[in-house]
Amino acid sequence: MIDFLLEIDKKWFLFLNGIHSPFWDTIMWYVSETKTWIPLYAVILFFIFRQLKWKGFITLFFIILLITLSDQISVRFFKNVFERLRPCHNQEIANFVHIVNNKCGGQFGFVSSHASNTFSLAMFTSLLFRNKPFSISIFLWAVVVSYSRIYLGVHFPFDILGGAILGIIIGILVYKTYQLTTKYIKTKSRHSRL
Repeated sequence: MIDFLLEIDKKWFLFLNGIHSPFWDTIMWYVSETKTWIPLYAVILFFIFRQLKWKGFITLFFIILLITLSDQISVRFFKNVFERLRPCHNQEIANFVHIVNNKCGGQFGFVSSHASNTFSLAMFTSLLFRNKPFSISIFLWAVVVSYSRIYLGVHFPFDILGGAILGIIIGILVYKTYQLTTKYIKTKSRHSRL
């Protein structure tokens, strides 16, 4: 059964990765770059501080915690444990893989840290803002960034799916912890004023 699923994953990857052009090579390269999204992160932080004032620092701490957990768990508990080769390192299909700028990345790809990080941020901020247009936009962003990893030849679709699921779970858990922490701080603050 696992071999069957992995075979489907390879075929799905080769189909999606096979749809490319010089124009999309450039676009997907920039979509995949973390630095490209600094303005988006700045806008999110702006709205956090505008809405929460000084409590924005607590939120910022939890976002840093969220990304750190997402990134480290995806590497230490998945990539280093499952040791599934990236498509561009997989000798069975390496000759058919379209990579951009000769960049393949580390040896192992399951799960995608890009998918884990973007989906954890999307989940956390979606729960934080509770705004439908924002939620749709931020999850669409996570999907596009994650797809760019398949396009660039560095992740199989199941790497992305696994990373997305992991990111969503981490996003929910960190948000629940954030809620408990802010509730505790609020209660302590109220008692200290009495």
